[in-house]
Amino acid sequence: MAIGRLDEQSEGLLFLTTDGMMSEIVRSKKIEKQYYVQVDGLITEEGIEQMKKGVEIGVHGKKYMTLPCDAHILNSFPDFQPRARKIRGDHHGPTSWLSVTITEGKFRQVRKMTAAVGFPTLRLMRIRIGNVLLGQMEAGAVKKVHNFDI
Repeated sequence: MAIGRLDEQSEGLLFLTTDGMMSEIVRSKKIEKQYYVQVDGLITEEGIEQMKKGVEIGVHGKKYMTLPCDAHILNSFPDFQPRARKIRGDHHGPTSWLSVTITEGKFRQVRKMTAAVGFPTLRLMRIRIGNVLLGQMEAGAVKKVHNFDI
């Protein structure tokens, strides 16, 4: 079973396990999940600060205030493989990249957080779960991880 899902438009690190207890641990608020996010427009420090403090999003038809998170603007663009499907052309205006680290995982949470501060997500890549980094793994690659690595 997959531990924590990635929606169809998201990319990155995904754990698979047959250990139900490990699944619970990884999905708990004890384990950080870090994402690199490309957003529409040049995100402001104000938007970053709002995300850090927590923003109100909708989850299953109810309002929810996200927990504080770590968020910051990336000074350089990550060196990811190009997407199979282009997001949009550069002529649509500037974009920016940020790093967002959360401990919870509500439905499409990071996408909803960036939209709540006025910068919709264009590309979302999970790069870390706990201590395990995506690194230079290519799409579809598999790596065995032991419980003590997380």
